[in-house]
Amino acid sequence: MDLFTISSIVIVLSALFGYINVRFLKLPNTIGLMLVAILFTMVLFATSLVNDSLYVMAEKMVQQIPFDHILLDVLLGFLLFAGAMHTNFDQLRVQRFPILVFSTLGVLVSTFLTGGLVFYLLQFMGMEVPFIHCLLFGALISPTDPIAVLGILKQAGVPKKLETKIVGESLFNDGVGVVVFLTILGIAQGGDHGSGDAFNVAKLFGQEVFGGILMGGILGYGTFQLLRTIDDYDIEVLITLACVMGGYTLAHFLHLSAPLAMVVAGLVVGNDTVRGSSMSVMTEQYVDKFWELVDMLLNAILFVLIGLEMLILTFDGKYITAGLLCIVLVLLARYLSLFLPVKLFSKRLEFVPHTDWIMAWGGLRGGISIALALSLPETMNRDLFLIITYIVVVFSILVQGLTIGRLATKLIGKEHMVAEEKGH
Repeated sequence: MDLFTISSIVIVLSALFGYINVRFLKLPNTIGLMLVAILFTMVLFATSLVNDSLYVMAEKMVQQIPFDHILLDVLLGFLLFAGAMHTNFDQLRVQRFPILVFSTLGVLVSTFLTGGLVFYLLQFMGMEVPFIHCLLFGALISPTDPIAVLGILKQAGVPKKLETKIVGESLFNDGVGVVVFLTILGIAQGGDHGSGDAFNVAKLFGQEVFGGILMGGILGYGTFQLLRTIDDYDIEVLITLACVMGGYTLAHFLHLSAPLAMVVAGLVVGNDTVRGSSMSVMTEQYVDKFWELVDMLLNAILFVLIGLEMLILTFDGKYITAGLLCIVLVLLARYLSLFLPVKLFSKRLEFVPHTDWIMAWGGLRGGISIALALSLPETMNRDLFLIITYIVVVFSILVQGLTIGRLATKLIGKEHMVAEEKGH
């Protein structure tokens, strides 16, 4: 199939699955779209027992879709910019220190905890997998997915202060997690990253992370200066689009973290103070509606693709068992990586009760983890870790995503949540 045909089929399926969800299931769009896509895939599996022509055609189509390239190199920049634009900048500024610790030290601690736990689990199950390959899995599964988090927490009823921590962490730890993954991958492959000493690895990490943040600030400020000098909403929407597409491409060219650059640029452009001095009311409405539409459309495509990825997985009983057990290990590592930072900041910033438990359960995994797993070489137990990642992601979105609101209400208490909202 050619690119236009595949794109057309994915868009039609996204619209159809979205209609089924809104009309019948009434779940949050992120969850509903992926659930319907998984059910659709299971129906294809069932029909293949009678006639496999439709299943084979669908499988070939999904094999032609480079999911990791589409998400990491195309969709991610748009989704992060759109999400950051509509994040509460003032609350994010207040919570900047815990968010910084969660998204850097938290990711690193979780990476090594998860890698170690999974290594011993696989050894116990009789699978000889090198430790560094398990560490790669730890790196790809540790960052929470801002796309999944933003799509679900809006409707979960979590207190705003806590929502800001989870959303802010997910926006930044995504970029950090990709850098950690690529660094470990380079070491595992014995390439440039692996041949250098610890100083060179740290230098590369700092260049990617801090360089990406700095570039995002420059992009956001430059976009602000362009917007404030004209009043034409068509061109101003185009300028924000150029910021994302041009900035993402330039960051890749300069070997800086493009995801972090888009997050920072989105926060700057979406800041209420910047908006008030750079956009007219009409422009603000058009910019918001445009990026809300982009966010909705690309989210729909992404989560439908996640569901359809089932068609190309290599199912194995041991792999599935390992995936189910890894759900517990990933949650445990997530909780332990948050425990000390939460205790450190809780009194000074008045964290809501049981912040560590709610953040551990609310740290959803999504398409980024699957994309990174797909980018693993075959020689690094790709099929095993892809199955494990898929199981963890599906559990995260369907189970954790549907229950995070109720868990927060139960742990915090309805009265306390109402008081938090009034205080906010």
